[in-house]
Amino acid sequence: MLPFTTEQFFSVFADYNQAVWPMQWILAAAAVGIVLLSVSPVTWKDRAICLLLAGLWAWMAIAYHLLQFSRINAAAYLFAVFYLLEAALFAWWAIAGRPLELRYGRDAASALGVAMLAYSLVAYPLLGRWLGHAYPASPTFGVPCPTTIFTFAILAFARPKGIASLTVVPLVWSVVGGSAAFLLGVWQDLGLIASGVGTAGLVVVRSRKERP
Repeated sequence: MLPFTTEQFFSVFADYNQAVWPMQWILAAAAVGIVLLSVSPVTWKDRAICLLLAGLWAWMAIAYHLLQFSRINAAAYLFAVFYLLEAALFAWWAIAGRPLELRYGRDAASALGVAMLAYSLVAYPLLGRWLGHAYPASPTFGVPCPTTIFTFAILAFARPKGIASLTVVPLVWSVVGGSAAFLLGVWQDLGLIASGVGTAGLVVVRSRKERP
C-alpha cells in the first residue's frame, strides 16, 4: 500500500513543473548535448558527459525527491541519498578521467541504447500525453523515470570495465519507479522496467566477458 493517493502523486508533478519552469527545457537540452557529445571526436567528451549525468542525478535528488516528492512520501529522503550517490559516482568518473569508451555499432547493446534514447526523449512524453497525463501534472524529462531510462541508454554504449557500478542505483530505481505503472497507472513506466531488464542483461553478459 502507498502512503499517498494517485491524485497526490500527479499533483507533485504539477507542483514540480510549475516551480522549476523553464528548467525542463534546459534539462532536455543537456540530454541532447550528451547525445551529441557521445558521437563527437573531442577528447574531453567523457568527462563532460559524466559531469552532465552527475548534474542530472543531483537535480533529481534535490529538486524532485527532497523538495517535492518528500511532501507525500517520507521514503523520498532515502531516494535522494541514493540519487546523490549516483551523482557522486558519475562525478568521480569525470574527475578520475575514466573513459566511458562510448561505441555505436550494429550490436545488440547499441540497438538497445538507441531504443532507450528514443523512448526516454520522444516516446515517453508522447505516450504520457496519449494516456491523458496532461502538463503540468505529468512527468517531464528531469524527473526520475524518463531520466533513468536515458541514463541506461548512455551506459548501454559504454564499454569499460567497472561500468556495472554505475548501473546499480538506476537498476534499483527501475524496480521502485517501475511499480508506478501498475500501482498508479503511469503505464509509460513499463519502459523503465524493460530498460532495467535489458541493462541487467548487458551487465551479466559483459561481466562474463571480463572474467579471465
